[in-house]
Amino acid sequence: MSLAMTFDERYRAIDSRDARFDGQFVTAVRSTGIYCRPSCPARTPKPSNVTFYPTSAAAHEAGYRACKRCLPEAAPGSPQWNLRGDTAGRAMRLIADGVVEREGVPGLAGRLGYSPRHLTRLLTAELGAGPLALSRAHRAQTARMLLVGTDLSAADVAFSSGFASIRQFNDTIREVFGMPPTELRARRPASHHQATLAPGVTIDLALPHRGPLDADGLFAWMAARAVAGAEVATSTTFARTLRLAHGPVWFELRVDDAGRVRLRAALANLADLSTLVTRARRLFDLDADPVAVDESLSRQVELAPLVAGLPGIRVPGAADPHEMLIRAMIGQQITVGAARTALTALTAALGEQVPAFAGMIDDGAGPAPLLFPTMAAIAEHGHEVLRGPAARIRAVTGAAAALADGTLTLTPGDDAAEQRAALLAMPGIGPWTADYVRMRVLADPDVFLPGDVAVRAGAAAAGLPSEPRALTDWAVRTAPWRSYLTAHLWRAVPPKPKPMPGRRAAASSIRTLATTGGLS
Repeated sequence: MSLAMTFDERYRAIDSRDARFDGQFVTAVRSTGIYCRPSCPARTPKPSNVTFYPTSAAAHEAGYRACKRCLPEAAPGSPQWNLRGDTAGRAMRLIADGVVEREGVPGLAGRLGYSPRHLTRLLTAELGAGPLALSRAHRAQTARMLLVGTDLSAADVAFSSGFASIRQFNDTIREVFGMPPTELRARRPASHHQATLAPGVTIDLALPHRGPLDADGLFAWMAARAVAGAEVATSTTFARTLRLAHGPVWFELRVDDAGRVRLRAALANLADLSTLVTRARRLFDLDADPVAVDESLSRQVELAPLVAGLPGIRVPGAADPHEMLIRAMIGQQITVGAARTALTALTAALGEQVPAFAGMIDDGAGPAPLLFPTMAAIAEHGHEVLRGPAARIRAVTGAAAALADGTLTLTPGDDAAEQRAALLAMPGIGPWTADYVRMRVLADPDVFLPGDVAVRAGAAAAGLPSEPRALTDWAVRTAPWRSYLTAHLWRAVPPKPKPMPGRRAAASSIRTLATTGGLS
């Protein structure tokens, strides 16, 4: 939690070149005029020459440029923006999602309930930079990633990073990195190879993250819940389509031989690239600090074996907040497999085909993938496709209608308490669904689901209380990482024994363990 660290704690981190803190703060050195990531291999500056900033944008505003040696813009994002539920944390999540590029500072301020002027004052006081500077730093970070990691032209890099002109792009890169874009590109590794499937729209990028990473657990989670037609998951890859502001995208996440998470993507419009990278990072929880999480959870004797067995566990996020709510509601009170079947039928009936992405996985041989249905389509036609209790179908279509017409908003920048209250006010949405959505959409690291049957089963297997109230009381000691506790308890559920012939009742009770617990 770097924002709560003292000067001396930060200085010890840079003196030991602790890569765990990369992305959580930057070190500005007055004698050189540059700022670095904590693990920079350069000689440690004197304390009297050092100023620490929570963001690179704050260092830019103070007149510093990025170190050419350690490239602090290449670090993973800070976990603070998920930990913090205040205005600054919410603003940072929305800025990363591209809200300033799409709606300007007035749009960002409106989402947060402030005037543009007051929001600028607030963020400048809290983070050392206003929303325009923070968005500019995010664009520079995206541009650096594309210059080093792709063969896109400078013009494509400029506009896909959110810059309004090539001149603005060139000036920003020179100012931030102390070199022109061509020199920055020349610094990429000699072994760089850019895979090209569709000229001008397909990219292949490495996404920085802090280790360790439980990649097997992430891919297994996705495989169990993949909606056929829109998603494809294997033990080593996950791919899906997604609807973004400027059109559809297709992307695939995998881990390469060097242990790096890679994003391969095709886009209808490069203007959506920065938002896609943010969504992919959130989906795989790549800004987490797994060492901090693991160290904290391991202090509990009952959890130490779980953490040792699954270091670097992640809590999957949401690629699309609206879709996440519908998936959670459809998954209530049924098994993971039944939820996947219902969602696949819904997507097959109401989803939109994307012929441009046909065969992205099957080298041209596969069918055109589908986009998950729009909220308007579900609101209008969901009752024709969905099966089950009429009240649940009305609840799903009602929620979709509210999302479609803006009556209900659901974004990564929501206030957690307000989001929960808004969801609970909707028919058919109870505490489990509201909290599960908060965990996935806001990437809130401190959500616990004590009424979840699978969580209780995992708790019993780990030697913890399994009664909801007692389990809730015990879980307090793991704050602010209760979402990761939940993930460990889901994984701790004992394997289901195969039911014996004629033992329908026993089989039914076993199946109930999958009726809740991270459904979609």
